[in-house]
Amino acid sequence: MTDVRGVQFVAAARPTLEGAGVHLRRAFGFGKETLFDPFLLLDDFRGDDPALYRAGFPWHPHRGIETITYMLEGEVDHGDSLGNTGTIRAGDVQWMTAGSGIIHQEMPRGDAAGRMGGFQLWANLTARLKMMEPRYRGITAAEIPTFEADGAQVRVICGRLGDVSGPVHDVVIEPEYFDVALAGGAFWRHPTPPGHTVFAYLFEGAARFDTGGRDAHGMIAAGGGTIVLLGDGEAAAVEAGDEGARFLFVSGRPLREPIAWRGPVVMNTREELDQAWRDLDTGIFVRSRL
Repeated sequence: MTDVRGVQFVAAARPTLEGAGVHLRRAFGFGKETLFDPFLLLDDFRGDDPALYRAGFPWHPHRGIETITYMLEGEVDHGDSLGNTGTIRAGDVQWMTAGSGIIHQEMPRGDAAGRMGGFQLWANLTARLKMMEPRYRGITAAEIPTFEADGAQVRVICGRLGDVSGPVHDVVIEPEYFDVALAGGAFWRHPTPPGHTVFAYLFEGAARFDTGGRDAHGMIAAGGGTIVLLGDGEAAAVEAGDEGARFLFVSGRPLREPIAWRGPVVMNTREELDQAWRDLDTGIFVRSRL
């Protein structure tokens, strides 16, 4: 095993239409679930034209996964079939565990200049937790600590960096979720558990993600957003370009379980998947008594 993780996969986020007509960019999704295990999908829904996002994501189901929404600008109003309502504001995070089933909606609103945006990450649930009770963890911007050192400013949502711990705990896949901003030319090194999946989503500037020089990628530019999957190793090492860089840094323990996926429902077998959609058709999809 090498010390510093090399670059295993790089791709530009692809324009995608989701919900009732939201224009977004998908960093990865269906077809890459084994490569990014335990993560299933990452969407970048930043935009400054309300006509391209205000239709939002009306009522839709989820079962068997967790959805993690991180807002940078604007707001998202949400509600669900259990009567929960609220607003995810700039800098906030909503960590929703769909578990046995939830039907919800997410309706975005821009700021005074019309800007709205953030990211939604889907994380898989292990088989023994697929049918757990749904739950929400709403984390406000003020609750997310920041670690600063040597040209790096890191918002720690989940995991630990130095003596700073994020507010999200007790997740089976042992995830890390950081928002990392590097000044021009700054170098950032972070230890990672060997065997865990590690990726970065570069959305501003440019950076090199293998300072050991073992790959041929060199400096990677954000463009409209670039996903960088790192190979195995004991640490990630990133060097920012002259204008700096900003990226999401995410890691987690792979589940290595069978995946049966259709739309917003992810189970382990085709039979479980078919049952989920039958439950939706017959009105018993939401099993929670909360």
